[in-house]
This record gives sequence, structure tokens and C-alpha cells, in this order.
Amino acid sequence: MMTNAQGCPVALHVYAGNTADPSTVGDQVNMLRKRFGLTRVVLVGDRGMLTQARIEEIRKHPELGWISALPSKAIRRLVDQEGFQRSLFDEYDLAEITSPDYPGERLMVCYNPLLADERKRQDLLEATQVCLEKIVVSVQRRVRKPMSREDIGLRVGKIISKYRMAKHFKLTIEEGFLQYERSHEAIEKETALDGIYVIRTSESQEDMSCDQTVRNSKGLSQVERAFRSMKSTEIDVRPIFHYNENHVRAHIFLCMLAYYVQWHMRQRLKPLLYDDEELTGNCDRRHPVRPAVASESAKRKKCTRKTEDGFEVQTLSSLISALGMRCRNICRMNTAAEKQLNQGKNPLRLTKDTEFTPLQKKAMTLLGLYPVAQK
Repeated sequence: MMTNAQGCPVALHVYAGNTADPSTVGDQVNMLRKRFGLTRVVLVGDRGMLTQARIEEIRKHPELGWISALPSKAIRRLVDQEGFQRSLFDEYDLAEITSPDYPGERLMVCYNPLLADERKRQDLLEATQVCLEKIVVSVQRRVRKPMSREDIGLRVGKIISKYRMAKHFKLTIEEGFLQYERSHEAIEKETALDGIYVIRTSESQEDMSCDQTVRNSKGLSQVERAFRSMKSTEIDVRPIFHYNENHVRAHIFLCMLAYYVQWHMRQRLKPLLYDDEELTGNCDRRHPVRPAVASESAKRKKCTRKTEDGFEVQTLSSLISALGMRCRNICRMNTAAEKQLNQGKNPLRLTKDTEFTPLQKKAMTLLGLYPVAQK
């Protein structure tokens, strides 16, 4: 799925289930250039989509650019090579650097203290150590028939895999023997990277500033939100009970159209929703690294749970449910005169719609559907 900068879907393409994500990049680039007639395209993708192999292919086309991120191993390599130091962030949370490992690219090093997971890592280390200690005690009890090295390794492997702490412990496993200790060097290296991520791009400073590059990278969340809405939270594209390829494509296309309608409804209904009405307009002014700060109007809605017009603040699903309460009644006259007039024919029927509630009236006005023409 492709969206514009605001997250509105503009295109969809369905691939076979065994197609790897990175292999779809070339097709989408061609579609952007041919179908939409774009002469200059800058792709924004995550590390799994815009891999180094894909970037090397994109380099062959000078009309293409990209924005992606470095994996943690590459960031650690930059630190080891003294490509940057934590002192860069003493005054500002964003710094631009270059590296001989990435010729012709700009690297934006970002520091967000809210992403630092030192406390979480400490909890995982302690949980892992508690489980390893239980295994040590169990191994020591097996005196007559010592536990084999393979059995110990299996039990330890389950614990290490569960908490993903393999690189933070040094293990010694022998027949009837298990010893462990924390790898303080590995822990210190990872601690040094807490809250740090690096954005990479091929775009020049003249075409895209450092702050704008980071903002454009964060814009990828708009596509992710569209996927999440379609797949699980609202549209529920699954399950798909189709066994014909064209039917599957049609099913997903209809789901995209449903999200398209929902996106436009959400934009117009923001005054009645918890959504921040000023968030989009503040994108170019807010800090590129730090989390977005809610506007004063959004804070008031969340605190009072009332809109400026006095309505109770709604979620999109609750508002749609409220709109669904409006009914159309079919009325039939059942008098003796009416029976004699029709002489056994179909009785006269009238339709009468229920009156709008104040909330329904406000929502329909925002959608441009009020007043409603009566038939």
C-alpha cells in the first residue's frame, strides 16, 4: 500500500504470499514513475524493506532517492569507529555526520531518551539470572546420574531465547556442570546505544534538511497505521474465504476503499473525536526527534471529555454506532376507510425517518451531509 504524506491511501498492489518484501521495491518504483508520472521519487522504508542490496539497485537510477535507517549492528560499528560520541547530544537531540562506510550518504544521529530501555534490560537480566540459577541448582542435585551437556544446553537455550539475553551472559556448560556470569562489556556497549537511532539518506542538504529528513522518516508510521487498521483494528481484512486469485485481490481492494472512506471521515469528524486537530498543521514546527506534544485543545478534550460545542468526545467506532441509531420507519394506515379505498390491494405505505439527535446532526454537518434531502 502507498499513501500520501498525510496517510491517505493512493495505490495498492497484491503480491503472492511467498514474495519477499524487499523484492517488491522495484515494482513499486516503476509504478510510481509510469502510473503517476513522477520524475523524482524518494522512497521511505524501514530497515527490512530498504536493505543494502535494494539500495545498491536504487543507486543505478539517479532519479531515485531513499530514506531508511541503520540496523543496531551498523550503529555499534559507527560507535566503535568513533563515528560519533554521546557528547553530540549535550545541546541538541539531533546531529548530522558522514562515514566512509556510507559514501555519498548523510547520516542523521538521533537521541530520544524515552527510547532508552536500561530499566527493561535490567529486569530481563535479573529474570534470566533467576532462571539460570534454578538450572544450576538442578544440575548440582544430579549426583548419581549427572545431567548431560546436551540436556543442560537445551534448558539454558530456552531461557536465553525467551529473554533474548544470550549476548549478555558468558556460559560454561560441561557434563554435570553449568556456570554463568554477566558479560559486563557487552552490557556497557548496548547501554551506550540506548535511545540512539540513525537515519540514512541519499538526499542532499539543499533538497532536504536534516530536520525534514527525520520527519519524513517518521512519516512511515502513516502507512503502518493504514496496514494496522486494515488488518486488525477496524477494517478486519482477515479472514479471507476466497480460493480465486482475482477474488482475493478484489476483497483487499474493497478493504482499501473502506479505509479510504474511513480516512476522509476521520479528517472531517476530528472536532468530535479524541484526535488532535492541530497535529497535522504543527508537523513542520515541532521537534523532529522528540515525541509529538498534544495541543491545548486536544488536552482539554482528553481532560474534560467534552468538545468545544459541549458534546461528549467520541471514538470513531462509537460515533459510527451513534449514527447507526438513526432509523427509517415504514408506516401503514390500517383504518376501515383505507381498506375500503384500496379494496384488498396493497395498503398505502409511508416512510418516516427519525429526527436527528444533536450529536448526529453535528456529525452529518461536518461530513457535509446535512441537511438531508427528503424524498
